[in-house]
Amino acid sequence: MFSNTIFLAIAATLPLAFSSPIPAPAVAQTSALNDTDSIQSGPAWYSGPYYNFPSIDTWLGFDDMFNRNKNSMSANGDTGDDIGRIYNAIKDAATIGVDERVILGIIMQESHGDVGVRTTYSPEGIPTAGIMQCSGCNGYPGQHGLSQDQITSMVRGGTEHFKANLRDWGDQQATSSIYPALREYNSGSVCDQNDLSNGCGATASYVSDISQRLQGWVD
Repeated sequence: MFSNTIFLAIAATLPLAFSSPIPAPAVAQTSALNDTDSIQSGPAWYSGPYYNFPSIDTWLGFDDMFNRNKNSMSANGDTGDDIGRIYNAIKDAATIGVDERVILGIIMQESHGDVGVRTTYSPEGIPTAGIMQCSGCNGYPGQHGLSQDQITSMVRGGTEHFKANLRDWGDQQATSSIYPALREYNSGSVCDQNDLSNGCGATASYVSDISQRLQGWVD
């Protein structure tokens, strides 16, 4: 059963630490949420190689980050049990060697944590499903109140995809691996290591947005 007591209280006014970014263009990125919702680009814009993006020591702790995103999950239809099971699923998936904060960042970027998010399709017609929107992953469009096994399967599937991307970039718990792997997770490849905001036709702001989610940005 989901319980608010397992999470840390959210401070009402907690400043975010961003490292000299360029203001972001006001462009909405379409998401898998539904036909009317969208995920906005982050308040800052990072580009260039991995070392231009926020360092790990500026990221929030996992519980703090999760607490900040619970309202967004609820707003998209998740029940209290769904939210608690997402938390459990992330903790489980992280054991394969992926930072739990990065898993949560991908979830919020891809679906706002909506366990009933719709399945989308790549330009090649390949379905990407579940709260991490990955090919070959399970999805439960329009459904909420899912079991722990159902939610864990979505999070585990997406995390395994990201782990494969991470291995392509040294499999380190370091920004030199994590940020290029995020670019690859979204784009399928990294076409320009000197600019991780070159989306190769995918979402240009993807890495920039997730880096800010890791620092506490919520949309």
